[in-house]
Amino acid sequence: MNILIINHYAGAPSKGMEYRHYYLAKEWQKLGHNVLIVCASFTHLRSNQFKIKKDYQYCSVEGVNYLILKANNYSDNDYKRLLNILTFITRLSFYWKRIEREFKPDIIISSSTYVFDIYSAKKMSLKSNAKLIFEVKDLWPLAIVETAGYSRLNPFISLMYKAEAFAYKNSDKVVSLLPKALDYMIENGLNSEKYNYIPNGISVEEWKIDEKIPEEIDLLITEEKSKGKKLICYAGNLGITNSLYSLIDAIKHLENENVVLFLIGNGQEKERLKKHSEKLNLKNVYFLPGVSKNKIPSILNKMNLLYIGLKNQPVFRFGISPNKLMDYMMAGKPIIQAINAGNDIVSEAGCGLTIEPDNSFAISEAVKFLISKSETELEIMGKKGKEYCLKNHEYRVLAKKFIDVMKN
Repeated sequence: MNILIINHYAGAPSKGMEYRHYYLAKEWQKLGHNVLIVCASFTHLRSNQFKIKKDYQYCSVEGVNYLILKANNYSDNDYKRLLNILTFITRLSFYWKRIEREFKPDIIISSSTYVFDIYSAKKMSLKSNAKLIFEVKDLWPLAIVETAGYSRLNPFISLMYKAEAFAYKNSDKVVSLLPKALDYMIENGLNSEKYNYIPNGISVEEWKIDEKIPEEIDLLITEEKSKGKKLICYAGNLGITNSLYSLIDAIKHLENENVVLFLIGNGQEKERLKKHSEKLNLKNVYFLPGVSKNKIPSILNKMNLLYIGLKNQPVFRFGISPNKLMDYMMAGKPIIQAINAGNDIVSEAGCGLTIEPDNSFAISEAVKFLISKSETELEIMGKKGKEYCLKNHEYRVLAKKFIDVMKN
């Protein structure tokens, strides 16, 4: 089959997030399918942007084919980000006939969060007689209505709701990364028989690669370990939604404990987080640059505890499926999860503690509890997470499940 994926934010290990479609594409190619990912040249999630000279340009990244549509840079959630979205959608609507003609898709997956790409995807599916899959990573526009306070009457939001309803009605199948979203989708026009849950996952091959980490990071980690410190780590995007201010505040509560916090990554909040740490006069918090995804396993393996958090937002009642959590579980380390969501993989797997979000005291108490445990107890906890992840979230398994959805 020829599988066309439309995802504004698609990335790759050497580019930065998002990774899902890269890994699915790799697995589908192993099964003999052709895959093309259509994405924007710039997104805030990537650490390494696509450098293109034309508005419409093919490239290959680590064996996966991409079609890049040029879109402007931006640095914040302002008009430039909106312009970036509108530029991508405009180019997609302009080039859809060419894409359909050149690739001749059998399957089209529309997966750009904000939904508007569904219209071009539907046109292509009709032209090529391809099956249309609508993939839902986040429930936009509901997420931004509930988290940012936008009115449903806002013209842009209203158009997004219409696009969402159109997607539920006109797609052949819906794939959700959110395990508790079915009732919401039915309320908004989805036939429940179309619904399928396929979460994010991990690539086992990636974890077999022992790629060296930058020397300065390795030396710093080794130095702190030699002092007998317990190393806490957050690795990922340093954004406002990741609940990192409360994590830094928790380290202030832990000044008398033998702990060090490493924040690894880049993001829109990085400089403000640094200033917050400096204001608290913390000497045991390190901000390290983002690294390629292939280096993440080597870094996580050196840590003692791993942290993941999200702001307390009502939209998480539909469930979550963070890539970061899968990486943490594969590292076989105990996890502190400060998230209130409709699902709780950490508790289900028994691989750490789930606590109230945005609560620095709860984080500090969770750290104290875990570092009081023996190495054997912590190893057992971490092992449970890895076993759960291999059983339920390996991309080889998820890719085959997705193929079954496409064929049926």
